[in-house]
Amino acid sequence: MKLKITSFALILLAVVSSAFVAPALKPVSYKVDLEKSSLTWEAKKLTGGHNGTINLQSGELLVDGKKLTGGKFVINMATIKDADKSARLESHLKADDFFGVEKFATSSFVIKKVTAAGANKVNITGDLTIKGITNPISFPASVVWNADGSLTAAADKVIVDRTKFGIKYRSKGMFPDIGDKMIYDEFELNIKIVATK
Repeated sequence: MKLKITSFALILLAVVSSAFVAPALKPVSYKVDLEKSSLTWEAKKLTGGHNGTINLQSGELLVDGKKLTGGKFVINMATIKDADKSARLESHLKADDFFGVEKFATSSFVIKKVTAAGANKVNITGDLTIKGITNPISFPASVVWNADGSLTAAADKVIVDRTKFGIKYRSKGMFPDIGDKMIYDEFELNIKIVATK
């Protein structure tokens, strides 16, 4: 009889204890506002450079309280634009020499880790996929809560090595004798993401 009472007491204690354990909350998804968000690029060559824009297709930021914890984004590669409005350059960027848009219509970025780096500052690590090839990338960013409850995450001068994604056109690293026709392997992205609950 004593054994039965002890067993019952242990079961009761386990049930009562579990009632006071806070349930694990799932991060809240904030949807990217495509109109307010922007993605710009800049690429340089030995004799100059080009810059322009490209549009996000979809995305979300994951938030736990007021803390950014994750997110994922899809980039519409067909929207790549040159700031000088060169149709020839835009066509070439969409061709197989560069992003191969006909076969790879989108690129993506998935946040894997976010670490605090000071007031409104974080370091973001994630997987960037271009032309079906995925590589890790890390960069600092700012995270600001707006008066309307939306969230703005921004990063300047995110460096991407295009050769890691199979884009070797006029790369000095791949073609040492390219001379003054060389295009630098690295290009920059400037990112501004506005997301709402």
